[in-house]
Amino acid sequence: MSTPAEVVQPSRAPTRPQSRLLDRRGSNLSLLLDVTSLGEEPVCSVSTPKEVWLQLLHTASRPLTHTELQLAALDTTTLNTEYQKIPPNFVNSEELNIPGHAIKDRYKTILPNPDSLVVLGSLQEEAGPEGAGPERYINANYIRGYRGAPKAYIATQGPMLHTRGDFWDMVWQEGSRVIVMVTRLKEDKEKCEQYWPAPRGGGGGGGGGGGGGGGGGGGGGGGEAESDGEGWFGRFLLRVIDRKMDEHVTVTDLEIQLSSEHRVVRHYWFTSWPDHHVPESTAPLLRLVEEVETYNKSLPPASKPINSPVPTCQPIIVHCSAGVGRSGCFLAASLCCQQLRETSQLDVLETVSQLRLDRGGMIQTAEQYLFLYSVMAQFSRQLTLCQEQETPILDQVQSRPVDQDLLGPPDLLLTPQLQGLTLEAPPLRNPGEQMENPPWGPENPGDPGRPT
Repeated sequence: MSTPAEVVQPSRAPTRPQSRLLDRRGSNLSLLLDVTSLGEEPVCSVSTPKEVWLQLLHTASRPLTHTELQLAALDTTTLNTEYQKIPPNFVNSEELNIPGHAIKDRYKTILPNPDSLVVLGSLQEEAGPEGAGPERYINANYIRGYRGAPKAYIATQGPMLHTRGDFWDMVWQEGSRVIVMVTRLKEDKEKCEQYWPAPRGGGGGGGGGGGGGGGGGGGGGGGEAESDGEGWFGRFLLRVIDRKMDEHVTVTDLEIQLSSEHRVVRHYWFTSWPDHHVPESTAPLLRLVEEVETYNKSLPPASKPINSPVPTCQPIIVHCSAGVGRSGCFLAASLCCQQLRETSQLDVLETVSQLRLDRGGMIQTAEQYLFLYSVMAQFSRQLTLCQEQETPILDQVQSRPVDQDLLGPPDLLLTPQLQGLTLEAPPLRNPGEQMENPPWGPENPGDPGRPT
């Protein structure tokens, strides 16, 4: 019996790697790529520059004690670097998304942040999801106060001829009883239109460079007219009740009337801030900050007339020309004074970052930032002295010139207890401090035409 022929199986081709692996050759090394899980792993999001800037503004911090503040104020190089690393958080027209807003903007590059925008109109919800229309628009932002108190302040631009009525609409709507003006009417060119009547028998008030002559702001524009001591601005009749002047500040009490309702508003006009520079002394600004805070705290709770409720926040309204430079300095000084008084520490970097979250570009130049530190160093010394002597802080506010570097020599800045110490101020706590060249760049410190 014959044996069946052995069946020869064809040889199988060499096994190749599984399809899930790609073999890359061409060198002594092989790179294996797993392609089966593509589309399954979570996709990592890439932050946009705007998101990065906002994160920096939310986290920037450098808390200082009294001693550390005195030393930090002397280190101008570090302060310049610190300032340049704060994102400006400017707003473009697309973000604002309000057609026709440009006619109400004094400077086309200084726009209000949409998230904190003040909307005119008693029924703000009628503006709808698209935001305010041009008739409800004003270049103004709510500013958080100490410890994040909502709507403690409003920062806005200097009113123009055709926006004075809008300004008083905002004052009335918000129930504000204090206005702080940190600019002259003219500084080479117009910085602000006069929006209150000239007092009887005199000009518009202190401030030179455009301070005199009430007719420069009261007449024209929407049928507005004024006579001595009173005038119509939009739908409001304003009367001058009282006015006091000194070298630096003019304080005017105004009665504002709408129909049969009357309210009183106090107007502080600070005129000792030269255009494109900083004051020669820290004392006038400190005195203004303290006087405004003291007066605001002395006001009784607002009454609420029938059919005309007054908001409970009643924010202090602050403006210069653009509403970011000198206004930012005043607001930062006010917030830092409150913080230092209550906690014996302050954080200028965090305060300025918070301000820029509410309104982009606050504290417009490095020079202003250095001046703010000088102001706070002076306040720290005065606060320590008045605590030791148990005297009011206003009694300790004395004029002290600021030299070209904005800071006096060490023997003027440091108390006897601090002289001779070699302490170092704490480092910045800011994710942006590793950036040698921040993407937003310097704030054009040499541009003489920048709005302030």
